[in-house]
Amino acid sequence: MTLLQVPRAHTIQCTSRPQLYRFTVRQYERMAETGILTANDHVELLEGWIVQKMTQNPPHAVALDNTVDQLRDVLPVGWRTREQKPILVGKSMPEPDITVVRGPIRRYTRRHPVPSDIAMVVEVSDTTLDEDRHDKQIIYARARLPVYWIVNLVARQVEVYSDPKGGRQARFSLRQDFGVDEKLTVVVNGQQVGSIRVRDLLP
Repeated sequence: MTLLQVPRAHTIQCTSRPQLYRFTVRQYERMAETGILTANDHVELLEGWIVQKMTQNPPHAVALDNTVDQLRDVLPVGWRTREQKPILVGKSMPEPDITVVRGPIRRYTRRHPVPSDIAMVVEVSDTTLDEDRHDKQIIYARARLPVYWIVNLVARQVEVYSDPKGGRQARFSLRQDFGVDEKLTVVVNGQQVGSIRVRDLLP
């Protein structure tokens, strides 16, 4: 295991152009409600920008399924996983590969999970590694989500981010890298609930 201090992440910036328009969460939700955006539009709302999501390749899909299976085996009663479904965090509505949320699942019939519902988020990462380390880190830290995992398929490791700091310089203060032969501790609601071998998450 490698323990690293995470450098300050830069605020997400987009070049200002007349044709660009930043959407609110409510506007984004209305586009889905009225059919402007459908399930076939692979997008998410990040800091007001509608961003296209990458199509999954086979290793990504397998790592996602592996991680869901391993997490379900250790989660305590009252917690469950949601895969690639929206969460509401500030001005963003990302769709993490996996979110560990409080149950029962019917509590989300009329709303998406918010930070108080969420124990951790997971992104499976290969071609989106830079974005997941920077843009997503900023969004999740600003929302003060307690734990963020990146299942890094490129380096065959899991990066565990914790100790979120909000505000304009939002970031996770602590990053721990776990190699293929190591075990991860799963923390839910501040409690260690089990461990998972990194090898069992990877394709």
